[in-house]
Amino acid sequence: MRVLITGAAGFLGSHLSDRFIAEGHTVVGMDNLITGNMDNIAHLFGHERFSFIKHNVSQYIYVDGPLDAVLHFASPASPNDYLEHPIPTLKVGSLGTHNTLGLAKHKGARYLLASTSEVYGDPQVNPQPESYWGHVNPIGPRGVYDEAKRFAEAMTMAYHRYHGLETRIVRIFNTYGPRMRLNDGRVVPNFIYQALTDQPLTVYGRGTQTRAFQYYSDLVEGIYRLLHSDESHPVNIGNPHTEINMLELAERIVALSGSRSPIICIEPTDDRFVDDPQVRRPDITRARTILGWEPRVPVDEGLAETIAYFRTRI
Repeated sequence: MRVLITGAAGFLGSHLSDRFIAEGHTVVGMDNLITGNMDNIAHLFGHERFSFIKHNVSQYIYVDGPLDAVLHFASPASPNDYLEHPIPTLKVGSLGTHNTLGLAKHKGARYLLASTSEVYGDPQVNPQPESYWGHVNPIGPRGVYDEAKRFAEAMTMAYHRYHGLETRIVRIFNTYGPRMRLNDGRVVPNFIYQALTDQPLTVYGRGTQTRAFQYYSDLVEGIYRLLHSDESHPVNIGNPHTEINMLELAERIVALSGSRSPIICIEPTDDRFVDDPQVRRPDITRARTILGWEPRVPVDEGLAETIAYFRTRI
């Protein structure tokens, strides 16, 4: 199988590239490096089944030769990134999705869209099943990411229904692990960086907001199974067993890192926290039933691996 992975130099795209190479497939990676890092895929350069194209997928895409699958993972994906790059975020979710769908249609390839639990916004139900339509502020600061992904899902389903394109949609819940950027603004790298540099861990508000964290390897397994399934409707991939609040997460990271950092609660003052979801936990009934998938990595094990990775980067 020859696959195109957009966002290949990013956190998830690089791990997906590794998985497809390990399974014997050929990978064409594509990234404009707005948030991606070539260090994430440097080990693949020179591999006979890996090639890389630096390109912005919001512009016309040309890939020579056949493709069996297109996986669209290009997008700023943290509050820091999509607040710094709001228009590119909207473009990659709209124009980028349109361009990659058109490429898949032209090549006769299967298409997989990386969507997100952010399509549920600040949910009023917990856990969130795929049937939940969400609670999103379309004009808030976070709306550039949420609505870009909601549009991308609508476009993907339109190509499936109108053109008969084989499509898959994965709704990705909070994921962490090696190759995350220290400065990307997400809570796990923030807390780990603060713990490893003996700074206070800054918890916003009272720290009661919850997230359910999954290790990257569990997500990659779920995505790989979804691509090879026959399911065209969205599927949640996340770990419902690990829902914890931010204060508890900070305490775990301090303990696992052996840090002496204190934990302080402060009131947020910037746009990253406007419409910040108060709860987030996936209902993975469909992933279990359709894919036979279940998250395997305990949160303390995954956090320990991630802390070890960041120790080598500080």
